[in-house]
Amino acid sequence: MWAVFEPDTDYFGRREQVFMVNYRVDDLDAMLTQLRDAGAEVVDRVEESETGRFGWAVDPEGNRFELWQRRSSRAGCQALTNSVRRT
Repeated sequence: MWAVFEPDTDYFGRREQVFMVNYRVDDLDAMLTQLRDAGAEVVDRVEESETGRFGWAVDPEGNRFELWQRRSSRAGCQALTNSVRRT
């Protein structure tokens, strides 16, 4: 996944961070729990969207990274169908 953000975005967690890596995971909740149990800083928020669920954590150097659990193929197809119908 690749997206462009405005230079002054807060989405990456801090202004000095100019990009963020996005990892696709099979089970977002399990991965966030595993990171917490290992002592990682995990952002206490999960976002739901048509493309799936997103969560964030911070690496030891202070860089936020994103975790993405995509929706099932059936749900993804339904979301795509719905968006096409709206246009």
